[in-house]
Amino acid sequence: MPSLSAESLPGQLGRSLAPLYLIHGEEALIALEAADAIRAAARAAGYAEREVLTVEGGFDWSRLNEASQSLSLFASLRLLEIRIPSGKPGTEGATALQDLAGAPPADTLTLVILPKLEKAQLSSKWFTALAAAAQVVEAKPVGRAELPGWIARRLKRQGQSLSAEALAFFADRVEGNLLAARQEVDKLALLFPAGEIAFDDLRASVANVARFDVFQLSEAWLSGDSARVARMLDGLEAEGEAPVLVLWAASEDVRALLRLRQGLKDGRTVRDLARELRLWGERQRLAEPALRRVGPRTLMTLLAECARADRQIKGAEPGDAWLTLRRVAASLSAGR
Repeated sequence: MPSLSAESLPGQLGRSLAPLYLIHGEEALIALEAADAIRAAARAAGYAEREVLTVEGGFDWSRLNEASQSLSLFASLRLLEIRIPSGKPGTEGATALQDLAGAPPADTLTLVILPKLEKAQLSSKWFTALAAAAQVVEAKPVGRAELPGWIARRLKRQGQSLSAEALAFFADRVEGNLLAARQEVDKLALLFPAGEIAFDDLRASVANVARFDVFQLSEAWLSGDSARVARMLDGLEAEGEAPVLVLWAASEDVRALLRLRQGLKDGRTVRDLARELRLWGERQRLAEPALRRVGPRTLMTLLAECARADRQIKGAEPGDAWLTLRRVAASLSAGR
């Protein structure tokens, strides 16, 4: 079955309950809320008994077979929840899950919860069997571009709204921390009445709880968003992130752009070079525009600056590595 978005799940649950649901993905809040919505719908439909199987080291897969075949002791309808935190059921588990997909237990709503899966897991026989039989919800991260809309929809549910400027400010304050974003939205319902919340009121109320990682930073400077790059570097330094990780991200991108430039001169395409240069997702889309913005002389200078930051981190050269990295990041994003 095609995947459901987290936002379309309530509509599907309102129409009818499927015998099998599968949740997977890396955004913990999205997965948690999807699972909560399925549990609530099951309770409302009379699934009064709930059994949870957590698959950890040494798990006995015969328990799943027993749970599938046993009748409910207390109710005619039951929710069976199977959690696989590692995403790796093993050989015996793979067979058990394929059997489950082929014949879901009667009078039971089965919910399988998985983490973010690698490509090999997504193409495995057990996963494809589950995905074909289940209603699938993928818990995808909410990117920076999607975050204002996500916040706006949450506010709308509680009868509140923000201007476009206020939404952008809100998103900057909570980027990379979706759980905190939800908490801040919930807080606004307690602090202010229904209607549009003034920007000044929002600014005084929303905490700066943004969290960043070096992969987000890479996308920011490749996209040319200098203000976001500066804000993220401030956040990473304040959070105690090791400068060596920022250096790794910067030097990888500088080398990738230099190699991409040479590959394009040789007549190859970005798509052809993507695997070789490890340009995945947004980085593949952003790399060629970044190359047009940042010239080869600048890239060679930045490579030398990365080497300087490396020596500063190791104590082999005086100076502040964070300041050097800020110069590198500014040049990568602005194209100087």
